[in-house]
Amino acid sequence: MKNPGKLFFFCGKMGAGKSTKSKVLAAQINAVLISEDDWLTAHYPSKIRTFDDYLSYSGLIKPFVKDHIQNLLRLGVNVVMDFPANTVKQRMWFISLCLEIHCEHELWYLDLTDEQCLAHISKRRVEQPEREHFDTEAVFHHVTQYFEAPTDSENLNVVHVTGNR
Repeated sequence: MKNPGKLFFFCGKMGAGKSTKSKVLAAQINAVLISEDDWLTAHYPSKIRTFDDYLSYSGLIKPFVKDHIQNLLRLGVNVVMDFPANTVKQRMWFISLCLEIHCEHELWYLDLTDEQCLAHISKRRVEQPEREHFDTEAVFHHVTQYFEAPTDSENLNVVHVTGNR
């Protein structure tokens, strides 16, 4: 039987550079990149207007995504997931995905200050005007209140990245 692939996923506040880093990493290691934003846009176009909408629709796609990811990993394909792992509960979902098929994982923790994240969000609003309604300082502060940095007790294989992306 083929060795399973390795799962790579990301933790960091809004604007920390998770999507940017996931694209770079996937290209560097020749892995399949799976983006939550792409899946949500394809399946629920124009439906996500609030953070609660995001939580609801994100939960709907997870069972399908999980099966798809596990099938790729079983084939020996490395997978980079551009899905947030910003809470203990979210990280538990990724870990359960790995444990069920006995594959390795790497959590990339992008540890930037609020000021660095807000600067990236401001720049992103200019570069991607379609995100203007969601990429605001108010949304950043709302979302950040739920953020939980990874801890040693979670037994994760963490790549800790500090400073600028």
